[in-house]
Amino acid sequence: MTTTLLHQSPADVATPLLVVFVTDTASPAPGIKDSPAAPTLLTTNAAIQTAATPWLTSGDFKATLGETFLLPAPTGLKAQRLLLIGLGKADKLTPHELRKAAGVAIRFARPRTLRTLALTLPEHPLLPPGPCIRAIAEGAILADFDIDFYRADRKDLSIESLTVLTPTPITDALQTAFNEGVIVAESQNFARTLINEPGNILTPTELGKRTAAMAAEFNLACEVHSIEKILELKMGAFASVTQGSPQPPALIVLRYEPPTPPPANAPVIGLVGKGITFDTGGISIKPAADMDKMKYDMAGAASMIASMRAIAQLKPNVRVLCVICSCENMPDGHAFKPGDVVTAMSGKTIEIMNTDAEGRLVLADGLHYAQTLGATHLINAATLTGAIGTALGQINAGLFSNNDETTGKFFSAAWNAGEKFWQMPCTDDYRDQIKSQIADILNSTGSRYGGATTAAMFLKEFVGDTPWIHLDIAAVTWLDDAKPWQSKGPSGVAIRTITEWIRSYAS
Repeated sequence: MTTTLLHQSPADVATPLLVVFVTDTASPAPGIKDSPAAPTLLTTNAAIQTAATPWLTSGDFKATLGETFLLPAPTGLKAQRLLLIGLGKADKLTPHELRKAAGVAIRFARPRTLRTLALTLPEHPLLPPGPCIRAIAEGAILADFDIDFYRADRKDLSIESLTVLTPTPITDALQTAFNEGVIVAESQNFARTLINEPGNILTPTELGKRTAAMAAEFNLACEVHSIEKILELKMGAFASVTQGSPQPPALIVLRYEPPTPPPANAPVIGLVGKGITFDTGGISIKPAADMDKMKYDMAGAASMIASMRAIAQLKPNVRVLCVICSCENMPDGHAFKPGDVVTAMSGKTIEIMNTDAEGRLVLADGLHYAQTLGATHLINAATLTGAIGTALGQINAGLFSNNDETTGKFFSAAWNAGEKFWQMPCTDDYRDQIKSQIADILNSTGSRYGGATTAAMFLKEFVGDTPWIHLDIAAVTWLDDAKPWQSKGPSGVAIRTITEWIRSYAS
C-alpha cells in the first residue's frame, strides 16, 4: 500500500472512495424545529456537509463505532462515493477509535474491489492531529492483511493507494507522525506474517533466515547460532527443549546501535522472545483439539523481532538488543522427560514436572544471556500460559514485573499505542509454589491455581534485580473471529507498545 499525506480540499479530490468520520452526538439539525439530534461530521468542508447532512438527519445512520453509510455519486464532490464511518460517542473520543475506524474503511473497500481511497483527518478538539494521523496510518495498514496465504484461489484484495487529507498545511511534526505510523504498522504486519506461517514452513532455521534478511535490510547487527553455540553457552534449559525434534534450534541475536552514541551509563534495553515454532507439549503431549494453533507459539519472538524492525527505522537514541530462543517441542525418544533435572545458563537447576511448560525454559536462558550481553532493562513476550486467558479473557494481555517505575513507563506507552495490558501479581508470596525437593526450582507446579503467576515467578528467578517486564500474550495473540477493522488470525499484539516503551528510554 502506498500511503500519502496531502493538504487539499476533500471536495476536489478525485477518488473512488472518500471517507469522512462522524460522531454520534450533536445538536438538532439547524432550521428544523424540534428535529432530533443528528450525528456530526468531523469536517468543516461545506461540500461534504451539503452532501451528507440530509442523510445524517434522516435517522438511518447512528454513527456508532465502526458503523458505515455509503453515499454514491455525492453532489458537489469529485469523489465517486462518500463513505461515512462512525466513531461513537463525541465526548469519549480518542485516537484509538480513529485507528479502528480507519481499519473499517480499508475492510469496507477491499471486497468491493476499490483499490484507492482517501480519508479526511477529523477536526475535533479531543482528536489532536499528530496522534490521529499516526493512528489512521496504523489502522489502515493493519486492516490490509488477511491470513489466506496458501489458498490456490486466493484473490489479492490489497489496497494500492491511501491518501490522508489534512485540513491544515502539513508540518514536519505531522509528516513524522504519519511516517511513524506506517513504520510501526508495517512491522506489526511483518510479525503477523511470521505468526501465520505453518510449522512445516517456519522452522527455527527459517525464522533465523527471515530475521537475518530483515536485519540486513534495516542495518541491524544479527547473529544466528544453532545447537553448538547453545551448548557452548551452557544453555541447558533451552537445549533440553530442543532434544525431541529433528529440526535444529536457532539462537538469534539482534543489536541496534543509535546513530549518536548514548552516554556510557545509559540504559540498554533487552528484548527476549519465546520462539517455539511448533509445540506439541513434548512427552506431556497436548490434546489434539486446537493443537494446530501451536504454530503461533513463536508469537513472542515475532513481536520482538518486529519491534527491532521498527526501532531500526525510528532510530531512537537508545541501545537495544534482542535474544530469541527458537526450537520445536516434540516427543520422540530423545525428548526431555518429566522428572529430568536440567541446569540453566545461570547455574540454577530445574526439575522438569511438565514438558509442556517449555516456554519458560527457553526464556530463562534467553533472559540470562541478554544480561550477559549488557542489557540493563529487560522485557520478554511469550504465549506462555492458558491460565492468563482464564484470568483475563481475550481482551487484556497479562503483565508481570519486578519494578514499578518500569511498569509505569510501559503503561504510558500502552495507552499511547492503544493496546490493553493488565498487571498481575508477581510477589515473593508465590515463590514457595515453585520450590523443588531435589533441585532449585520446578518448571511447573501442576496446580490449577495461579498458573500465570507461577510461570512469571519462574522467569523472575533469572532476572535478579534487573528491571523486568514479562508479557503473557497467549490469549490475545490469535483472533478467532474477524473484527470490522481487522482480519481473523494473528494480532501482532504488543509491538506498538514495546516500540513506544523503548523510545521512552532514549537520551
